[in-house]
Amino acid sequence: MKVIVQRVSEAFVRVDDNITGQITNGILLLAGFEESDRIDDFEWISKKIVNLRIFNDDQGIMNLSCIEKDYNILLISQFTLYASTRKGNRPSYKMASEPNLAKTQYHTFHKILENEIKKPVPTGVFGADMKVSLTNDGPVTIIIDSKNKS
Repeated sequence: MKVIVQRVSEAFVRVDDNITGQITNGILLLAGFEESDRIDDFEWISKKIVNLRIFNDDQGIMNLSCIEKDYNILLISQFTLYASTRKGNRPSYKMASEPNLAKTQYHTFHKILENEIKKPVPTGVFGADMKVSLTNDGPVTIIIDSKNKS
């Protein structure tokens, strides 16, 4: 599993001109899945995300987590995180989970993430053409891959 964590002051996602999820102050999370991803990958990444010390304390130092600040997370599925550009100019997505498996993985991860942060996590719509808007705060953008957890 791969995720892109972006610290945001605001973010929202639209599907067919309807806002399906939005937050102020928190993390916009783009998540991609591969066939070998399992529950332990989802649990590890969820814990990592909610405890990342990427928010400023009273001294302006990135020393506080999403949980400590009582901030929010907006979750968006993003299969293109598994794009391979090794050959030619057309990305290959063969490493990404096939859509039915990815949908199950996404919903499982979403439940685990909500349990970890102990509040609802708004989302986009899996497989939809989404328009994502955000104000990246910092900017702070971090890439996490569950295959690098050891």
